[in-house]
Amino acid sequence: MKRPYIYKKFINSSNTTWLFYVAVPLILLLSALPASSMSVVDSKHNLSVSGPGTIKAISEGEVCVFCHTPHKAQGVGLLWNKRDSTATYIPYSSTTIQTNIGQPTGASRLCLTCHDGTIALGDLGSRLLEIDMTQRYLDSGPAALTSDLSDDHPISFVYDSYLSIVNPEFKNPSLLIDEVKLDKNNELQCISCHDPHNNANGKFLRVVNSSSALCLKCHQKTGWSSCSHNLSTSTWNGIAPDPWKHTEWTTVAENACENCHRPHSAGSQERLLNEYAEENNCFPCHNGNVAALNIESQFSKLSFHPVASTAGIHEPKENFLTVQRHVECMDCHNPHQVNSSEASAPNVKGVQMGVTGVNAQGVPVKTASYQYEICFKCHGDSAEGTTAVPRQIRQLNRRLQFDLSNPAYHPVEGPGRNPNVPSLLPGYTTASVIYCTDCHSNNNGPGAGGSGPAGPHGSQNPYLLERQYIMNDYTSESPDNYALCYKCHDRNSILGNESFARHYFHIVRQNAPCAICHDPHGISSSQGNAVNNAHLINFDTSVVSPERMSGELKFEDLGTFKGRCYLRCHGRNHRGFSY
Repeated sequence: MKRPYIYKKFINSSNTTWLFYVAVPLILLLSALPASSMSVVDSKHNLSVSGPGTIKAISEGEVCVFCHTPHKAQGVGLLWNKRDSTATYIPYSSTTIQTNIGQPTGASRLCLTCHDGTIALGDLGSRLLEIDMTQRYLDSGPAALTSDLSDDHPISFVYDSYLSIVNPEFKNPSLLIDEVKLDKNNELQCISCHDPHNNANGKFLRVVNSSSALCLKCHQKTGWSSCSHNLSTSTWNGIAPDPWKHTEWTTVAENACENCHRPHSAGSQERLLNEYAEENNCFPCHNGNVAALNIESQFSKLSFHPVASTAGIHEPKENFLTVQRHVECMDCHNPHQVNSSEASAPNVKGVQMGVTGVNAQGVPVKTASYQYEICFKCHGDSAEGTTAVPRQIRQLNRRLQFDLSNPAYHPVEGPGRNPNVPSLLPGYTTASVIYCTDCHSNNNGPGAGGSGPAGPHGSQNPYLLERQYIMNDYTSESPDNYALCYKCHDRNSILGNESFARHYFHIVRQNAPCAICHDPHGISSSQGNAVNNAHLINFDTSVVSPERMSGELKFEDLGTFKGRCYLRCHGRNHRGFSY
């Protein structure tokens, strides 16, 4: 059996380079390497009969011959011993990438002579006969990349300072340290992350990727240093499914980027997510098996944000006004910036830090400052569908309903217009501002006095309401039936007629729900006015109709706690009824 050899370069006095081989068994020399390195002999790249892997030669004893040869090299440098692949590759592509990625070049093309599965492992340029192997082609397993590289980290692209300028979330290449290497053309190749001769770090990585140390050599995501996915020490409780099935790490912080991403053979092509369906990248941790609270279960409630209705639609650069209407976890949460910081309304809390939005003027913003800007992406200018209650003034655009120039609105963008609201419970004043999620949230969340997760993921109440709010006519008044209103408004004040002299009569005696008269979001200034639509007055036309004699349907504000109505309700004409 032939011995493996190690090769050295010698330069003579005339600067002519000569190549000699020394008949010293390679394994003896490699055994003298420092303990911190693992030689190719001890790795799966040793395809000889002595190799430790299951894929290896039946009898061939040479180690280096599967990649290199001193004679009959294939003319691509490095004394390469395999012919170039004739495969045409499907490269990685993405709408967010700022460089051109074409066919593999340089060292990456050499790696693919084994890893694309098109050339037999034992088909070597220096041998007349193919070497018999336990597996002829590398066409299965995690190392089999195939010629479809669209689900693999991009390679063979120029990584220069321009790339870091157009996208500051890439480090300037001058800051890359020796562990990550670019080739002579400043291209990132397979060997930028992998050292084919040293498997000391596992997977032939140049850096142990615990806490995504290797990823962070190039990537510098905004907000990552304070992100929960970077800091959390939560572990998996062992209940299926395994959230980290392709890693050896045991905490969220250790898995870091790989909580959601996979550098090779990813479940989705763009952005290399573990799973194609966006929400399925979140649920393995947010089902109560890693994170403390079960978010996944919320999406099976009576009303919920339909994250499972679409897949592959969410696009970081999407135009909210024209894109197919959808909702994914990442429309409301930025996994690279999410954290546990608190805030006061209407400012964005840490759980929604770094999310895109649409501001009060209808202009898309890269980073939402206020929670309502995130909601306006879907519930603003692109809103569609029907209203829960047929209104005299119909409006689906919540951005227009909450506008601070309106005659009336709930104080989501800023304090309300009415300086006299005696029914407000302690803790609220006419200067208070509230979140959309103060009304729309989990019925078992902390806002409702429960122990479940916060937020509008799902609710047992219609319209994702945190508490019960019955809108049907002839509803008996009770703390439960109008629990949502009574969260902020004092029931005793309402029924005591402190703000409207006939509240008790309408609500208790006539069983008229709040929704018959009041539109909880607001009335656009382009459709209503301060005389007829103060106090959120916008009648439910399934119950309230025009007054018979005049044909009028309106409320008139006559000053503090005074007004009159022209309408017909519950079979009774209101022709200028004053209060």
